[in-house]
Amino acid sequence: MDTMRLVDPELAPMLEMFPKLQFTREELPAIRAGMAEMFAQTSAALPEFPNITVSKRTVPGPDGAPDVPVIVYVPKGAPGPLGALLWIHGGGYVIGSAEQDDAQVKGMVTQVGCVMVSVDYRLAPETAAPGSVEDCYAALSWLHANAAELGVDPGRIAIGGASAGGGMAAALGLLTRDRGAIPLAFQLLIYPMLDDRTCTASAPHPHVGEFIWTPESNHFGWAALLGHEPGRDDASPYAAPARAESLAGLPPTLISVGALDLFLEEDLEYARRLMREGVPTELHVYPGAFHGFNLMPTARVAQDFDRDLVAALRRALG
Repeated sequence: MDTMRLVDPELAPMLEMFPKLQFTREELPAIRAGMAEMFAQTSAALPEFPNITVSKRTVPGPDGAPDVPVIVYVPKGAPGPLGALLWIHGGGYVIGSAEQDDAQVKGMVTQVGCVMVSVDYRLAPETAAPGSVEDCYAALSWLHANAAELGVDPGRIAIGGASAGGGMAAALGLLTRDRGAIPLAFQLLIYPMLDDRTCTASAPHPHVGEFIWTPESNHFGWAALLGHEPGRDDASPYAAPARAESLAGLPPTLISVGALDLFLEEDLEYARRLMREGVPTELHVYPGAFHGFNLMPTARVAQDFDRDLVAALRRALG
């Protein structure tokens, strides 16, 4: 595969900076440590956000499981009650933390004027499905139950995330719909990781997945989350949301994905199914963009992405 000719030239420098990861169970601890070190080095250079109050908390976890760490972001002086977004970080289900998205979350809080709660769910393979989505549901339940204390309108709570976080948000949307206890105003699915069957497709898309998140990484992430090889018939929709028999009754949705992203076709199919079942759905496909392209903020396509995301959240959360 050689898709470099299709990459937006403004995004190309990012490919030189981003580490090429080869996932194995033996290398996973070192990869996690390296990503944490990279975050620690870059966080010192991040801008200050003096108008946001940030607090780290733990909330009650699922039955029989540990409490769930969360980071709560509240804009100072904003007239309430506010809308809120439960944010779920990415990392292929196997790496990452709530802290890694600190600058991105603060940017959304500033631009949208909402409360955000970022979840530090348990990672695979140490915790296989459904442990991670149950952690996210526990955090969502806490946010809904404590809306008044946080200055949040309980009728304007959204869920969202990027990559594996987007896939987890989609799974959480299904779980929340099926349990029927918490109303959701919106779901924000940024290049979401939705379908383990992408790993076993007989005719994979010839122009996606060369950069950042590859088919090999995807296979590792799905096997770790599911606890077995991807593509089996018994995968739960609360792990792989594309497996859901029906998407009816889900909240209004935004799906964003790059045209060179490995998840392109599964995201397009999920959007098609949402629209087919009457769910208000906004879909953006960004040309020349690979997985994680919005981390190159100087590129015009990343700025378009940010504008579309913020506009959708403002409409959804008021």
